Amino acid sequence: MLARLVNQHDPTPQASLRQFLVAWVGKLFVALKVFGWWMPFRSRVCSDQWKSVAPGRRGVIVIHGFICNRGIWTPWLVALRAQGNPCVALNLEPVFASIDHYAAQIETAVSRMTAGTGCTPLLVCHSMGGLAVRAWLRAAGPGAEERVFHVITLGTPHHGTWMSRFGISASALQMRHKGPWIRQLIADEPISQAARFTCWYSNCDNIVIPASAARLAGAENRFAPGLAHVQLALDPKVMRASLEKLG
Repeated sequence: MLARLVNQHDPTPQASLRQFLVAWVGKLFVALKVFGWWMPFRSRVCSDQWKSVAPGRRGVIVIHGFICNRGIWTPWLVALRAQGNPCVALNLEPVFASIDHYAAQIETAVSRMTAGTGCTPLLVCHSMGGLAVRAWLRAAGPGAEERVFHVITLGTPHHGTWMSRFGISASALQMRHKGPWIRQLIADEPISQAARFTCWYSNCDNIVIPASAARLAGAENRFAPGLAHVQLALDPKVMRASLEKLG
């Protein structure tokens, strides 16, 4: 309901009360599965695959969000392995570090995946993971966007989020809506970089508030109405449409 209240003046199409109720119920089931089973007990079931099993198979690197781990990507890893694409799921550590701290992990993953496949990788990021990729692109220097095939973000607070006011960690403070870290990140980015991004956002996102904060000017912004925050990372239609980028 907080999201519905804050989104009243947002340009994103308003969600109906029914959409919010359905998203809330769906969020409960998803949360039980992700936070009660996959992340604590199944996060290592699907191992990383760094090398192509056949020429031309592009690798995919998936990057989780705030206080999550690689377990959230279980259905993505199963699907990618089934179709023969190399795939790697990062664990961003330490959990409450500055977002800039994660740039080194992403640099290592991108370099290793490119070497193992001979192709620039597709990066898929949920929530804060998208900001970590943007921080890596900034740290990697001019032309860094050429090192990735494409970046897909699912509910990433590209302009911060109203909800971060309840956090006290370094990363939470950086995600303040239109806060200083966010403003500096935008100022440091080349205009052309956004063309490498597809940004999924929802009018029922209970974490990224306002909803339009998950959009990027110049990117392919795709609206997924009726999905809560974690649902954006697990919705079959979103996953299918995202993996179509692999061709």
